[in-house]
Amino acid sequence: MSWESNGVNVEVDWKPERTLVLLGRTGNGKSATGNSILGETKFLSKTRGRFITKECKLHTTMQPNGQRINVIDTPGLFSASSTPDFTIREIVRCLRLAKDGIDAVILVFSVRNRLTEEEQLTLRTLKILFGSQIVDYMTVVFTNGDAFDDGDTLDDYLEDCPEFQEILKECDDRKVLFDNRRNIPKSKKDKQVQDLLNFVEQISKKNNGKPFMADLSLELRENEATLEEKQKQIQAMKGQSKQEISQVKKEMEKTYNEMLEGIKEKIANQLKESLNDVKEQLAKAQVAREEAEKKMSEMQKLSSDEIRRLRDQLNNAERETARLRRQQRTQKCSVL
Repeated sequence: MSWESNGVNVEVDWKPERTLVLLGRTGNGKSATGNSILGETKFLSKTRGRFITKECKLHTTMQPNGQRINVIDTPGLFSASSTPDFTIREIVRCLRLAKDGIDAVILVFSVRNRLTEEEQLTLRTLKILFGSQIVDYMTVVFTNGDAFDDGDTLDDYLEDCPEFQEILKECDDRKVLFDNRRNIPKSKKDKQVQDLLNFVEQISKKNNGKPFMADLSLELRENEATLEEKQKQIQAMKGQSKQEISQVKKEMEKTYNEMLEGIKEKIANQLKESLNDVKEQLAKAQVAREEAEKKMSEMQKLSSDEIRRLRDQLNNAERETARLRRQQRTQKCSVL
């Protein structure tokens, strides 16, 4: 299959299934973006807190060309309020849902939300947690495209937001502007989704068709398949005592749990490293901000002192002028 992206014809090996994972801060529009990709409302997308995504969920759509698109929506995994246990559990859940690995990681930002310090460290966090190769699978989606209805463009917005430069540079400037409102023209909806899927195919070519985290997803799937097979064997066991069946079941579950704990421990260690790094970077940013505020305060104080000095000089000059005028009038009276 081939398609044209930015004026360049790209050849790729067509794959009947793609899996996309949406990452981003709660409130940036991940669920709404997922619904736009699916072409129907599957993920709950509301501004009220009780509809905030609580766990990873997967929904699927079929493209006109027969390609299946799996979309995994995630909760805010890397927010300050997320606990390590919650993050580990949801990463494992995401890997289970992405049975054959992840074809593209979609970072979702809103042009209406101020970029937090934690979000500015998203790239560092993802690299530490999943390895530096994750950038080869990343595409950025900016939501709330209707904010530019007055004639401004996404490029205009990005010129005023230098904090996005590193992220966009790392992912080869793969970015798409999404307008997730329900009443936009179908042609506009189709185009933004197709632009995103074009980048997904570009990512696949860049990575020689190998999905991200495919090995770990496969390990989870194979062990779960083994567990299911063992359970069937246990159910089919005849002539065995309940004690023997129970023992086989315990050994089987022990093996699976050890595998699962090994994966969780690996993720936990990487998560701990990334959290420590984020804390360190935030602390440095805090120190830099305090120093900047201190310098600003000193400059303001100097400015205030200078204004006060100039005002005193002006007052002195006015008093001297008034004194000279009085003296002049006195001299005129003496002459008369």
